[in-house]
Amino acid sequence: MIPLAVTPPHFEPEHMPLSPSQRRYLKSLAHDLPAVILLGNKGATEAVSKELGLALAHHELVKIKLSGGDKNERQEQLDTLIAATGAEAVQQIGSVAVVFLRNNDDPKIALPR
Repeated sequence: MIPLAVTPPHFEPEHMPLSPSQRRYLKSLAHDLPAVILLGNKGATEAVSKELGLALAHHELVKIKLSGGDKNERQEQLDTLIAATGAEAVQQIGSVAVVFLRNNDDPKIALPR
């Protein structure tokens, strides 16, 4: 019997989770940002996900105003947007969320270690 070669998972530095100090730094940057993405009654649609992807490519750090509803509904909307774009949630307070996605071609934000 020939043993199967098992390759370890490949972790690229740009896809590593944010450290607490990086998250804290991004929160401080996001404090004065206006909400770029506003969700309407339809919630997290494919068009909104596409627009968020464009905003993340341009800004890297984006504030989102989630549509009304209960906490679970807002969390589902945020989870849908994160899954569609590959971004990472930095913070969520009430109906406002902040997400981050590193632009590997043209990074705009220098993260602390």
